[in-house]
Amino acid sequence: MGRYFGTDGFRGEANVTLTADHAYKVGRFLGWYYGELKRRAGDGTPPRIVIGKDTRRSSYMFEYTLVAGLTASGADAYMLHVTTTPSVAYIARVDEFDCGIMISASHNPYYDNGIKLINNHGEKMDEDTISLIEDYIDGKLEVFGKSYKELPYATRETIGKTVDFASGRNRYIGYLISLGMYSFRGKKVGLDCANGCSWNIAKSVFEALGATTYVINADPDGFNINENAGSTHIEGLCKLVKEKGLDVGFAYDGDADRCLCVDENGNVVTGDHILYVYGLYMKERGKLVSNTVVTTVMSNFGLYKAFDKAGINYAKTAVGDKYVHEYMSEHGCRLGGEQSGHIIFSKYATTGDGILTSMKIMEVIMAKKTSLSKLCEPLKIFPQELLNIKVNDKEKAQNDKDVLAAVKKVEDKLAGAGRILYRASGTEPLVRIMVEAESEKLCKEYSKEVASVIIKKGYAS
Repeated sequence: MGRYFGTDGFRGEANVTLTADHAYKVGRFLGWYYGELKRRAGDGTPPRIVIGKDTRRSSYMFEYTLVAGLTASGADAYMLHVTTTPSVAYIARVDEFDCGIMISASHNPYYDNGIKLINNHGEKMDEDTISLIEDYIDGKLEVFGKSYKELPYATRETIGKTVDFASGRNRYIGYLISLGMYSFRGKKVGLDCANGCSWNIAKSVFEALGATTYVINADPDGFNINENAGSTHIEGLCKLVKEKGLDVGFAYDGDADRCLCVDENGNVVTGDHILYVYGLYMKERGKLVSNTVVTTVMSNFGLYKAFDKAGINYAKTAVGDKYVHEYMSEHGCRLGGEQSGHIIFSKYATTGDGILTSMKIMEVIMAKKTSLSKLCEPLKIFPQELLNIKVNDKEKAQNDKDVLAAVKKVEDKLAGAGRILYRASGTEPLVRIMVEAESEKLCKEYSKEVASVIIKKGYAS
């Protein structure tokens, strides 16, 4: 991870960790850098950069400061306004933008925000470019054989412009609808939009495909994004599905790159279930290229046992859809994702896409003429305990020898009948302890053993 950018962009509390000045400098650098790349390639046209945002109050501030920086450096800023992260990735790729920017802190509370950078292929921006941005923020930029304490401003006719590009969001909606292989007519579907980016997209897509929709948390006010809503607070959707007798429910996070599901009985269906259901569906149809599903180290032990039984291979990456996508690209895999609901269908998208994920689960339900609970039935999930501990120094807490010794002690106790994972969050000031074992009692006992050492060493804040 860099000095400012983590595994999922530059994220922090608005105007505390991530300020308007930071956003302006990010815009200044991107506008200048892509303009300079074009100029050196003999292209005198201005850079074209597309921007989307989520529903947080601070997203307006970051949108306009980014635009100010971009246009001051000579770039044209195309504004999608409130839209999903995957839509920015899609438009950046198909409309041949120089890069894309998404303003969102995903599943974090409203007072946080973030800047996610996307390259012209619709993928997360490369580390080398991000390192240059961080150097510029720190006032020590060296690039193209020169040192820059400040970047030149565009003047006269080279100053950039803004373009209202809401039509790009509409084209993305049309693209999703075009991927529907079955009519959803006769199906009652619950949608929890987390008061986030999907509030004006998901319902349109599902109703265009014939579903009867029941939508909750689709009334954003700038402060209620993810508040007791969406994929991180799925209880409301579980209740809706049971009370209304729905066939299925889908819950998104703030920027709609995640999706978790609820089956017809009101039970939560995780990203691991989604990988199993769709991986098996692809294998049955001969579509699972390389016969491999890409997971992260957070996936449940039970998923791997189910894949073994189905004859499906699997890979494990570090946590983060960035690492999943990198592995998929390198090895030609078609399906991968995280337990949290970041699922990548590489034939259709370059990043996790919550609405696409929900459509793909609907596809399996319609094709197999069965319920989601039946599709998930063969997967037996091991009990799991996940503790998130807020710490004052996550790097020291992650590498403390006494904490690591406590982790090793738990590993020895599990002896292959489960596992423990200890890591620092890539996006928040947290360390995470995850234990899987044969019983919930053991999970709680072992996770508390490690947590007590973290607290005793004074890392908990």
